Amino acid sequence: MQFSKYTKEFRTNTIIALPIMLGQLGHILVALADNLMVGQLGAAQLAAVSLGNSLVFIALSLGIGFSFAITPLVAEADGAADIEKGRLHFHHGVIMCAVNGLLLFVILLLAKPILYMLDQPEEVVALAIPYLEIVALSMIPLMIFQGFKQFADGLSQTRPAMYATLLANIVNVIFNYILIYGIWGFPRLEVEGAAWGTLISRFFMVVLLVVMLRKQEKFASYFYWGNNEHIRLEEFKVLFKLGFPTALQMLFEVAIFTAAIFLSGILGTNAQAANQIALNLASMTFMIAVGLGVTATIRVGNQKGKGDFINLRRIAFSIFLQVFLIEALFAVGFILLKDFLPPFYIDNPEVILLASQLLVVAALFQLSDGIQVTILGALRGLQDVNIPTAICFVAYWIIGFPVSWYLGKAKQLGSQGIWLGLLAGLTVSAILMYWRFNYLTKKLIIKNQKRLS
Repeated sequence: MQFSKYTKEFRTNTIIALPIMLGQLGHILVALADNLMVGQLGAAQLAAVSLGNSLVFIALSLGIGFSFAITPLVAEADGAADIEKGRLHFHHGVIMCAVNGLLLFVILLLAKPILYMLDQPEEVVALAIPYLEIVALSMIPLMIFQGFKQFADGLSQTRPAMYATLLANIVNVIFNYILIYGIWGFPRLEVEGAAWGTLISRFFMVVLLVVMLRKQEKFASYFYWGNNEHIRLEEFKVLFKLGFPTALQMLFEVAIFTAAIFLSGILGTNAQAANQIALNLASMTFMIAVGLGVTATIRVGNQKGKGDFINLRRIAFSIFLQVFLIEALFAVGFILLKDFLPPFYIDNPEVILLASQLLVVAALFQLSDGIQVTILGALRGLQDVNIPTAICFVAYWIIGFPVSWYLGKAKQLGSQGIWLGLLAGLTVSAILMYWRFNYLTKKLIIKNQKRLS
């Protein structure tokens, strides 16, 4: 096997993926800034932000899932040098995202009573409700931002969204500081101040991204409506056909990790704290795989547009190999540093011990999670979403969750058992996704060869 034909693509993969990774990290830093700054106010305020964001995160996963439909369609049109089709996908995609943002805003407002049903302290719920109301409004600019971001990603231009996201973080921190603590004559809004900081930064983020895109020559032909263009129902159907299954994929994955948090809570406070530490570390390294997964969508979509299925397969496998090598390095790091990383989070011997045990499972977890998310991205580039959605459901909820539930009991393996269930689900997902991609690409190559002969 000639590895050079795969490794020579690593540089191109990295150039596309790195801004996506940094952009994803930027979104994590928004939540981190809110937690750190609100945490200075007290435990109840911090718990309120966490409680409000639990609903926001579920809504966010659905909205982002729908927006992911834009990237493979634009990438395919770009590969085929069809600007008119790419422009249609872009315009209708942004409209779809704006409507989704409005719907998610309304849904989050209607979902407020759920907070009272989660058996949370009344003081925490009272603080979480106004926070949720303001952050819910930020779903509108955030989803519009996603529409423009996914369009730019489809053209392999991943840097503008990264710059907008990172600068929005600075805006968020500034307004958090002013409004949470009441600096420079502004009112002291505390938890609500963090929500206003998030809302302002997200409006800033979308405006900045649109300005940056409009100024670049590559995007100029996409920012006007042609004489033959109008709102087309069939275009929305295409976007929905790709977006809805992708949203379900993200929902299934978010839900299984949320279930792991609840299962850890049954074991006690220390088990839940250990779970949070391991999950936070794994989430940071997961951003690498997410960046390469989007790269797989872009590059596979390009090759699909060109009709070059042999190179499509080679490029996709280069991304799978690259993410495997990177995640293997992280896996070794987790094992070697399992006793050194948890103390950075907490000074509790029992929590540190539990977290170090989970990091051993997380080491293997890295490999399966990285592989499955990049193959899923490649399948999205092929616009194959229905079977992968079924695979996600089976892997996470028919296999992974029962294992977590059974082995996660105190009489079984406890916290480690919960994570072994996650590992089982992600591993099955990776294997089945690989089988699906291998089958489809071989079929496309054979079909294309027959057509040309």
